Amino acid sequence: MALKRSFGAVNMTDVANRAGVSQSTVSRVINHHPGIRPETRDTVLDALRELGYK
Repeated sequence: MALKRSFGAVNMTDVANRAGVSQSTVSRVINHHPGIRPETRDTVLDALRELGYK
């Protein structure tokens, strides 16, 4: 289920908070940066899906 905020769409800060990582880590996962641990990548991808990040 996507998170709907009263003041806008879900953003990278929301994803980072949900995943327990930094915004930089979310950006690196989105942009397929090498060097991200598979567990971290999976956590961020799960948060992206859960929140309906576009």
